[in-house]
Amino acid sequence: MANVDDLVERHLAAARTDAHGRSAEVVVHDGPLRQTVLALSAGTELGEHNSPPAASVLVLHGSIRVTALDGEVVLAGQLRVLTHQRHSVVALEDSAFLLTTVTSIPHQAD
Repeated sequence: MANVDDLVERHLAAARTDAHGRSAEVVVHDGPLRQTVLALSAGTELGEHNSPPAASVLVLHGSIRVTALDGEVVLAGQLRVLTHQRHSVVALEDSAFLLTTVTSIPHQAD
């Protein structure tokens, strides 16, 4: 079991000292389900990348901007489903979020 508050504090501290301004840890890995805590120092950007089949972001601290959500700012405590379009993420302040992804969707027999 992971204490989310401890994860946020640890990864924010690591991101603040990291040369690339980021820190991440996969905290749940169950089949195609992944939950990852990511922390970004203010101004750090995760460059444009593809989305998995399904994903959501829950901001735990700070605020982020997701380009594929029409540049919408997502604040601490807010949960958003991510689009299936390529997108980037930028931390508007020191921020941490929980990224939940489904990496594959099994095909069902007809």
